[in-house]
Amino acid sequence: VRLVESGGGLVQPGGSLRLSCAASGFSFTTYVMSWYRQAPGKERELVANVGRLGVNKKYADSVKGRFTISRDNAKNTVFLQMNNLKPEDTAVYYCNGQNGFGDSPKLSPWGQGTQVTVSS
Repeated sequence: VRLVESGGGLVQPGGSLRLSCAASGFSFTTYVMSWYRQAPGKERELVANVGRLGVNKKYADSVKGRFTISRDNAKNTVFLQMNNLKPEDTAVYYCNGQNGFGDSPKLSPWGQGTQVTVSS
Protein backbone atom coordinates (compact mmCIF):
# COMPACT_ATOMS: atom_id res chain seq x y z
CA VAL A 1 0.00 0.00 0.00
CA ARG A 2 1.22 3.44 -0.87
CA LEU A 3 -0.67 6.70 -0.23
CA VAL A 4 0.97 9.94 -1.37
CA GLU A 5 -0.77 13.17 -0.42
CA SER A 6 0.09 16.49 -2.03
CA GLY A 7 -1.25 19.97 -2.65
CA GLY A 8 -1.02 21.51 0.78
CA GLY A 9 0.49 24.87 1.57
CA LEU A 10 0.08 28.23 3.25
CA VAL A 11 -3.07 30.12 2.34
CA GLN A 12 -4.89 33.15 3.71
CA PRO A 13 -8.33 32.82 5.29
CA GLY A 14 -10.95 32.62 2.58
CA GLY A 15 -8.52 31.03 0.15
CA SER A 16 -8.64 27.68 -1.61
CA LEU A 17 -6.48 24.59 -2.01
CA ARG A 18 -6.90 21.31 -3.86
CA LEU A 19 -5.37 18.24 -2.26
CA SER A 20 -4.57 15.05 -4.14
CA CYS A 21 -3.88 11.53 -2.91
CA ALA A 22 -2.25 9.09 -5.31
CA ALA A 23 -2.94 5.50 -4.23
CA SER A 24 -1.25 2.28 -5.27
CA GLY A 25 -0.68 -1.26 -4.10
CA PHE A 26 -4.30 -2.20 -3.45
CA SER A 27 -7.60 -2.45 -5.28
CA PHE A 28 -8.58 1.21 -5.24
CA THR A 29 -12.13 0.78 -6.51
CA THR A 30 -13.08 -1.64 -3.74
CA TYR A 31 -12.62 1.01 -1.04
CA VAL A 32 -14.58 3.98 0.16
CA MET A 33 -11.88 6.67 0.16
CA SER A 34 -11.57 9.30 2.82
CA TRP A 35 -9.68 12.39 3.88
CA TYR A 36 -8.67 12.83 7.50
CA ARG A 37 -6.84 15.64 9.25
CA GLN A 38 -4.86 16.05 12.42
CA ALA A 39 -4.22 19.40 14.03
CA PRO A 40 -1.45 19.91 16.60
CA GLY A 41 -2.43 18.44 19.94
CA LYS A 42 -5.63 16.93 18.57
CA GLU A 43 -6.70 13.49 17.45
CA ARG A 44 -7.03 12.61 13.79
CA GLU A 45 -10.55 13.31 12.52
CA LEU A 46 -12.54 12.28 9.49
CA VAL A 47 -13.15 15.16 7.09
CA ALA A 48 -14.93 13.58 4.14
CA ASN A 49 -15.41 10.32 2.31
CA VAL A 50 -16.56 9.21 -1.11
CA GLY A 51 -18.12 5.95 -2.24
CA ARG A 52 -16.60 3.52 -4.70
CA LEU A 53 -18.29 5.04 -7.74
CA GLY A 54 -17.73 8.63 -6.64
CA VAL A 55 -21.43 9.34 -6.23
CA ASN A 56 -22.11 9.06 -2.50
CA LYS A 57 -20.24 11.58 -0.38
CA LYS A 58 -20.26 12.51 3.27
CA TYR A 59 -18.71 15.44 5.10
CA ALA A 60 -17.93 16.49 8.64
CA ASP A 61 -20.24 19.30 9.74
CA SER A 62 -17.26 21.62 10.11
CA VAL A 63 -16.44 21.48 6.38
CA LYS A 64 -19.86 20.95 4.82
CA GLY A 65 -20.51 23.48 2.05
CA ARG A 66 -16.83 24.43 1.81
CA PHE A 67 -15.02 21.19 0.91
CA THR A 68 -15.71 18.80 -1.95
CA ILE A 69 -14.31 15.28 -2.19
CA SER A 70 -13.99 13.45 -5.48
CA ARG A 71 -12.13 10.51 -6.98
CA ASP A 72 -10.74 9.42 -10.32
CA ASN A 73 -10.82 5.63 -10.44
CA ALA A 74 -8.90 5.55 -13.72
CA LYS A 75 -5.98 7.28 -12.00
CA ASN A 76 -6.37 5.78 -8.50
CA THR A 77 -6.53 9.28 -7.07
CA VAL A 78 -8.78 11.01 -4.58
CA PHE A 79 -9.10 14.79 -4.33
CA LEU A 80 -10.24 17.32 -1.76
CA GLN A 81 -11.19 20.76 -3.01
CA MET A 82 -11.13 23.15 -0.07
CA ASN A 83 -12.73 26.58 -0.43
CA ASN A 84 -13.28 29.42 2.03
CA LEU A 85 -10.55 28.06 4.26
CA LYS A 86 -10.50 29.05 7.92
CA PRO A 87 -7.65 29.08 10.45
CA GLU A 88 -9.26 26.10 12.18
CA ASP A 89 -8.70 24.05 9.01
CA THR A 90 -4.98 24.14 9.72
CA ALA A 91 -3.79 20.54 10.02
CA VAL A 92 -1.93 17.75 8.32
CA TYR A 93 -4.29 16.07 5.85
CA TYR A 94 -4.18 12.35 5.10
CA CYS A 95 -6.13 9.98 2.88
CA ASN A 96 -7.10 6.40 3.66
CA GLY A 97 -9.64 3.81 2.67
CA GLN A 98 -12.54 2.14 4.40
CA ASN A 99 -14.69 -0.88 3.69
CA GLY A 100 -17.79 1.24 4.11
CA PHE A 101 -19.04 4.60 5.33
CA GLY A 102 -18.64 4.73 9.09
CA ASP A 103 -15.94 2.09 9.10
CA SER A 104 -12.47 2.67 10.52
CA PRO A 105 -9.55 3.33 8.16
CA LYS A 106 -8.15 0.07 6.81
CA LEU A 107 -5.07 0.91 4.78
CA SER A 108 -1.59 0.66 6.25
CA PRO A 109 0.78 2.39 6.33
CA TRP A 110 -0.59 5.91 6.31
CA GLY A 111 1.02 8.35 3.93
CA GLN A 112 3.17 11.25 5.04
CA GLY A 113 0.27 13.67 4.80
CA THR A 114 0.23 17.19 3.42
CA GLN A 115 0.37 20.28 5.62
CA VAL A 116 -2.36 22.89 5.25
CA THR A 117 -1.82 26.16 7.07
CA VAL A 118 -4.46 28.88 7.00
CA SER A 119 -3.12 32.14 8.30
CA SER A 120 -2.99 35.81 7.46
